[in-house]
Amino acid sequence: MTAPAPHIPVLLDEVIAALAPTPGAVIVDATFGAGGYTRRLLDAGASVHAFDRDPDAIANGRTWPECAGDAPRLVLHPRRFSEMVASLAEAGVAQVDGVVMDIGVSSMQLDQAERGFAFSSDGPLDMRMGQDGESAADFLNTAPESQIADVLFQYGEERQSRRVARAIVAARPLETTGQLANVVRKALGYRPGAPKDPATRSFQAIRIHVNAELDELDAGLAAAETLLRPGGRLAVVSFHSLEDRIVKQFLRDASGAVANASRHMPVAAAAAAPTFAQLSKAIRPSEAELARNPRARSATLRAATRTEAAARQRRAA
Repeated sequence: MTAPAPHIPVLLDEVIAALAPTPGAVIVDATFGAGGYTRRLLDAGASVHAFDRDPDAIANGRTWPECAGDAPRLVLHPRRFSEMVASLAEAGVAQVDGVVMDIGVSSMQLDQAERGFAFSSDGPLDMRMGQDGESAADFLNTAPESQIADVLFQYGEERQSRRVARAIVAARPLETTGQLANVVRKALGYRPGAPKDPATRSFQAIRIHVNAELDELDAGLAAAETLLRPGGRLAVVSFHSLEDRIVKQFLRDASGAVANASRHMPVAAAAAAPTFAQLSKAIRPSEAELARNPRARSATLRAATRTEAAARQRRAA
């Protein structure tokens, strides 16, 4: 019996092709969500270890028949994907055949007004993927103006971040997504009918900050490098330039694809052996997919294959 997924997974065929699952393969779905990728991986005969920090996603997954029995083919981990190495070790898994990551907020979360991720319908100013810790309202109502401005500029690439931060502080306390959206629009002189709502950048920035998303992505990529066996596949779907830049740079560094040094520069020490090869070009949705699912329009897939080299050592933060 197939568990229905309430939302359309992005670049599904391309992700499955990149992972090339086979019967008996062990694959990590680092961002389970509604389970779209996991469903296809299970149908291909693979076993899946699925991670999600959102209790709602985990609760949905527990209803799947593949979770049942003494040797379940779907094992759920209610944790951040940055914790995959430790969590899989607890489950007796040291290496896997594939890792897929779909970065950012899920359609399920966007469509639930009470989660506070979107301004399409008014809801509490929350934005917490894990439903714990500091909320968006906590941050916006207590943080210094300068910190809010820095977050808007760094994570939303908002060029008028100081103006928006000043307006947010002046409007405190903010309690709903509608209030925040209106404050941002007023600060930026929004005119209804404009092609893009200017509140989009601020909502993205605040969500990324509240959930430490870019730090999680850095740690998740490093975890995937540690876990993947030689020949294992990594597939990462991102949705904006900040995420894609991190993934692209990670794979470039891991593959040893560095710019040639100037002949006037001293000879550098030998680089570590490449840990990834067969890097794909950026893969984006087809026109047919965009017609079915407009939310896929900003998605980018990058994939690579793990080599036999030992995982690189990470410097402590």
